[in-house]
Amino acid sequence: MPSDAAPMLAQEPRAPVATPSFLKAGKHLLTGSYVNALLVFVPLGIGAGVLHAPSLLVFIANFLAIVPLAALLGEVTEELAKHVGQTLGGLLNATFGNAVELIVSIVALAKGEIRIVQASMLGSILSNILLVLGCCFLCGGIYYEEQHFSNIVAQTMSSLMALATASLLIPAAFQSMLRDGTESSHEDTRRILAVSRGTAVVLLVIYVLYLVFQLKTHARLFEAVEEELAADDIVLDDEPTGPREGPMSVASALIMLTIVTVVVSVCADYLVDSIDDIVASTGMSKTFIGIVLIPIVGNAAEHVTAVVVAMKNKMELAIGVALGSSMQIALFLTPFLVVLGWIIDQPMSLYFSTFETAVLFVSVFITNAQIQDGISNWLEGAMLLGTYLIIAIAFFFYPQD
Repeated sequence: MPSDAAPMLAQEPRAPVATPSFLKAGKHLLTGSYVNALLVFVPLGIGAGVLHAPSLLVFIANFLAIVPLAALLGEVTEELAKHVGQTLGGLLNATFGNAVELIVSIVALAKGEIRIVQASMLGSILSNILLVLGCCFLCGGIYYEEQHFSNIVAQTMSSLMALATASLLIPAAFQSMLRDGTESSHEDTRRILAVSRGTAVVLLVIYVLYLVFQLKTHARLFEAVEEELAADDIVLDDEPTGPREGPMSVASALIMLTIVTVVVSVCADYLVDSIDDIVASTGMSKTFIGIVLIPIVGNAAEHVTAVVVAMKNKMELAIGVALGSSMQIALFLTPFLVVLGWIIDQPMSLYFSTFETAVLFVSVFITNAQIQDGISNWLEGAMLLGTYLIIAIAFFFYPQD
């Protein structure tokens, strides 16, 4: 045997690392879940907007189009996070975890739809801590008499939510003091904006400190949730198409992230443009659309994920998804939009009506009461869902501003 045969034989078992091309990566994303069947509404929604179709058709088509786009955005972010390490990956997931709500809100803010922005932020918080968590407790409780979870992480997140709630109560109380029974003047509005912008900066600093707490100084507290998330990485893959490919390349992930973000922005633009006509033709208030309907679009994929893992008795992960998302909205998205409104000269503030701040306070209070013992059951889930339904009914009859 020739002397160079050994090296040749040693090289034969070696195979290249399976890194899919951009087309393979795109195919894997598009065929990974049944929810992607709703992607047919993307061209329908954009086409309806371009052709100036009836506003109700434009709203429904783009509403349904954003649901699978939100799921794709989350998958691409997860793929990109695999290449950048735990700290930066955690920051990416935190930033893009609510990317759809952020995009829709930025589009609405640029158009001066402050009521839509505020309502969608409040609605996303309420849907996560009441609707999603309630579904998790209820569905998990059907399979297990009691479900136990470590309440350390949950209490940390709920404490931050309490802080965010206080940040909304203070501007409302400040406004009540200024009004003194009359309509607010220009000077009062200026003061409210100043208080809101200062509070927003403080909340953003708190959020950065929370990221340091989660990813650096106390990362061990969140390790169980991260391990379960890795184990359930393909929980939404309803119909596996074969062996899972290697990780998506950075270039492919960035291209897919850019494409999906642009498409979401276009659909969001048509969605927001149709809201005024929807309000005029149906009688629904912008508050109801923002608080109840829009959060369903941005959080659909996360909602399904949380409920599925709760049915697998992985409550730390379910609670981490529900409370983590609401906390990001309260401490990052909302104050970020206030600062962004400051930059682009839009009067976005943290002032919500007395009814809205009372609803948020009661919701956070009830959620904290349900998770403080570290045990959940189906009745607790039913109570959270009942609270959400009562709030939804109240906002359905909420008067148009």
